[in-house]
Amino acid sequence: MIAYSVEDYTKALISLAPHGLAWNWNPDSTMHSVLKGLAWNYHISDIDSIQLLSGSFPKTATVMLTEWEKTLGLPDDCAIGEMDSLPKRQGAVVSRLISTGGQSKPFFIHLADELGYQVTITEFRALRAGISACGDSLYTGDWLYTWRINAGDTEVIAAKAGISYCGDPLRSWGDRYLKCKFNQISPPHTIVQIGYSE
Repeated sequence: MIAYSVEDYTKALISLAPHGLAWNWNPDSTMHSVLKGLAWNYHISDIDSIQLLSGSFPKTATVMLTEWEKTLGLPDDCAIGEMDSLPKRQGAVVSRLISTGGQSKPFFIHLADELGYQVTITEFRALRAGISACGDSLYTGDWLYTWRINAGDTEVIAAKAGISYCGDPLRSWGDRYLKCKFNQISPPHTIVQIGYSE
């Protein structure tokens, strides 16, 4: 969407204005300058409207991001202290809007992608006669209801000159937000593990 220019609005206002000997619409006249001044207001209004449209769409929300968060109950218990950047906040809004529920691997992988994480999912299959081969793992009991999210490397080096404080860990491991979010939305009869590469 493109905003109309000041010249476009000036021409439109002049075409709507009265015409005759008493009205001087030459570019150097006072009357022309007054209408050009009014045209600036319309031009600025156009720009603001376009910014409002793009700033209110959930994926690119800026102007309306706070309203989206209030409407969707964000930040939730998982997001408090974790949503420290605009893309993460936008991702949380989008994931809340699209999460209609689901229990499939593609659903959870897509949801993680909207939150800004690239994950794979491992399911543990029980040993079955005729299906399992010699040497396969013997998953029984709770393993039948366990699945693992392979989240990659999330280690963060915390100790840096000028940003670390006494008592800060030298290294942190894992991702509290990812773990909390998947525990929150996982089917209640399952056990979720989060795996991180070293």
